[in-house]
Amino acid sequence: MRVLLVEDEEAYVDALTIGLAKEGFDVVVATDGAQALELFGQTEPDLVLLDWMLPRVSGVEVCKEIRTKSSVPIIMVTAKGSEIDTVVGLEVGADDYITKPYRMRELVARMRAVLRRSEEVGDRSGGNAKAQLEPIVVVGDVELNPDRHEVKVRGGRVDLPLKEYDLLHYLMANAGRVLSRQQLIEKVWGYDYIGDTKTLDVHIKRLRGKVELTPSEPSRILTIRGVGYSYASRERLAEQSE
Repeated sequence: MRVLLVEDEEAYVDALTIGLAKEGFDVVVATDGAQALELFGQTEPDLVLLDWMLPRVSGVEVCKEIRTKSSVPIIMVTAKGSEIDTVVGLEVGADDYITKPYRMRELVARMRAVLRRSEEVGDRSGGNAKAQLEPIVVVGDVELNPDRHEVKVRGGRVDLPLKEYDLLHYLMANAGRVLSRQQLIEKVWGYDYIGDTKTLDVHIKRLRGKVELTPSEPSRILTIRGVGYSYASRERLAEQSE
């Protein structure tokens, strides 16, 4: 597995290059954001370990740019550890985040987890055409086509990153049911996910911004206090439209 390590602190670069090589990873190093974007296209890494604070082009901008052309797993690294940094990192498409200082064992565990989930998604999209066919899910004015990996909201196509798509699919497929936070995290991020549960809340917020008529007053993706979330049933949405 090839890892693009984007880090400008020499001490971290040296330690990670040696440590990750021992774990079997092929490490490519970029020391600023501009170089990271250049090397990403040249080396086609399986995972990007991306520092938040970088010279020339910030980690956030690098993440945004990569997400316009690839769903490769990205782990954002921040020295601040503040909630706003975490939320912004997830909003621009990072799959997970870790705060400095961190232990190599924890980092490698997170890397293997996001890689495993990425491989599982790839396996689900492979195979013969018959196995890929899944019924189109329609709940109210939102239509999700699993075969085309396409979402339409009120007739218009909406592009969703992989995790948002998987989350919406699971919610819509279980419309009317209350799903616990743990259920949603295990289904979308895997049972071995060890990140912060704020990840789920950020993705819910982003989905609401794309499917709700009024995101601040959601009528489709509902919060069930103390439990989790629920996608409104077809009957409930039909009553609202009358």
